[in-house]
Amino acid sequence: MDVDAGHGAALGGALSNQSGELPLARRLRSLLTWPTTETDPVNHLVRSHRSIHASADVSVLRRAYTIAETMHRGQFRKSGEPYITHPLAVAEICADLGMDTTTLVAALLHDTVEDTRYTLQALSDDFGPEVAHLVDGVTKFDKAFYGKAAEAETTRKMIIAAGKDVRVLIIKLADRLHNMRTLGVRSAASRERIARKTLDVLVPLCERLGIQTLKRELDDVVLLHLEPEEHARIARHVHDRPGWDSYLGDVVARTRVALRRDRVAAEVAARPRHLYSIWKDTVAGGVPFDLPRIVVVVDGPATDCYAALGAIHGMWRPVPGRFKDFIASPKNNLYRSLHTSVCGPSNRTVEVLIRTTDMHRAAEYGIAAEFRFPRAKGRAAARAEQLDWLRRVLDWEQDAPDPAQFLESLRCDLAEAQIQVVADGRQVLLPAGATPVDLAYELGTDRGDHCLAARINGRLAPLSSELDEGDVVEIFTETDADSGVAADAPPRGPRREWLGFVKSPHAQMQINRWFADHTEPGISIADKIRLGRATIGLALRTHNRGLASDLPLLRLSEELGYPDLETLLVAVFDRSVEPDDVVRQLIDLVDHRQ
Repeated sequence: MDVDAGHGAALGGALSNQSGELPLARRLRSLLTWPTTETDPVNHLVRSHRSIHASADVSVLRRAYTIAETMHRGQFRKSGEPYITHPLAVAEICADLGMDTTTLVAALLHDTVEDTRYTLQALSDDFGPEVAHLVDGVTKFDKAFYGKAAEAETTRKMIIAAGKDVRVLIIKLADRLHNMRTLGVRSAASRERIARKTLDVLVPLCERLGIQTLKRELDDVVLLHLEPEEHARIARHVHDRPGWDSYLGDVVARTRVALRRDRVAAEVAARPRHLYSIWKDTVAGGVPFDLPRIVVVVDGPATDCYAALGAIHGMWRPVPGRFKDFIASPKNNLYRSLHTSVCGPSNRTVEVLIRTTDMHRAAEYGIAAEFRFPRAKGRAAARAEQLDWLRRVLDWEQDAPDPAQFLESLRCDLAEAQIQVVADGRQVLLPAGATPVDLAYELGTDRGDHCLAARINGRLAPLSSELDEGDVVEIFTETDADSGVAADAPPRGPRREWLGFVKSPHAQMQINRWFADHTEPGISIADKIRLGRATIGLALRTHNRGLASDLPLLRLSEELGYPDLETLLVAVFDRSVEPDDVVRQLIDLVDHRQ
């Protein structure tokens, strides 16, 4: 089936007004007469963006805002505000992070495809496929058609899109942050449900991407809605701390003197903990655990961090057991810093963080640092390493036909509690409570499937044994001649009982995959979309027709009231609508418009 290039007409219809003025002419006129006063709704966004990216082309931001405002006109948030205030706020959060112009354009338009008549194809025509990919990545599946699987499928879709461009996740995090800021207008049940989902997936995603500047606020607003009394108690404590500022000022001043004495160039500043961090380390109902804290940012190489540490320990006695070296052993999100606690003035315990300028930028902005500081050395390599976990998640996605299983596995992988063990001469990161079977699958699917026994720190141990930080582990398979396993060892392949103790999503996925080979496999939404498209293609052949592009199907899905093309294709596969009926309407639609 040949398709015409009439999408401009479709977009024109969506944006036309009663006067009959062409959309392009109206857009140009609005740009030429755009207000230059503080009433300009895009002014703050433009200033924020230009303050970091001075040469950015902001005309495309104004054009994106014009379309977003037009398409959302007449829509309101639960607070009663015009809906356009939400995408504008999301774009401003992204601008404050230092994201590029493309991300800001996508942020302004991120809800248009889901909530208005503006189609993904129209967006792609107007702003290009890069922006369309980012918007599509954060667009939800419709619950009316996908039911309980909608949330899990939306998350899976977002993760797959982020595998191609991590900016999808950054827009989603900014979107959720603004929604959390304005959550107070919802019912108590809705507030708890949304806050819980934020805590389960999006806050850990923010942590894994290393974007602490977003995570701190997300943490605090989640605490506000899940534990309002505790939030109020910690907030009162922070507000009423006697002599806190003067004490920290004294610590900062003395630290600067000690560093200058040892010729270490560095900036020193107070670094108070945010509310959630204080609450997390506080025994329930007890006095808030909140130590004075400073950060030292050295102007030099990583070795200067250790020089700064020596200067500080030379001035104040270190607290035993409170030193952590995250420079030599970075966290799983590549956070690098030295942490120590000392007996400061008045014999009061003070926490000290020591890092380089690059480490400080990475600690604050994580994966977004690549966009905020594009000329910084080594950012590309750091970004690749930072997203290793995402590549593993995408591998699991291939083996998880059940979207709920995928979502649960993602939650498990994002859990903060992790350990490092040594195997095959290298360090391997595993979730806390992991077993030799988890390790075997981390070393390779074949090693996991054929795992028979393990030595932990030189001793044979059950495969169900929980590993501890720093354990040295050897994995034996049935092909190892020196495994020491009896001839009547378990048969080839994983055992079902392993599912009762493995912790890592990768191990769970691979074990389930192995057993799924012996049962009827499940089918994912992605498979339904693919097969639904193939079904329509076969039905078209009976009419000697074919599809040159998806544009006719997109038009038909809109006319039939489906939220997007994918939902129509799922309905075709599920026989909620007959393929022959779809094809007849498709042919009528195309022939009528020719």
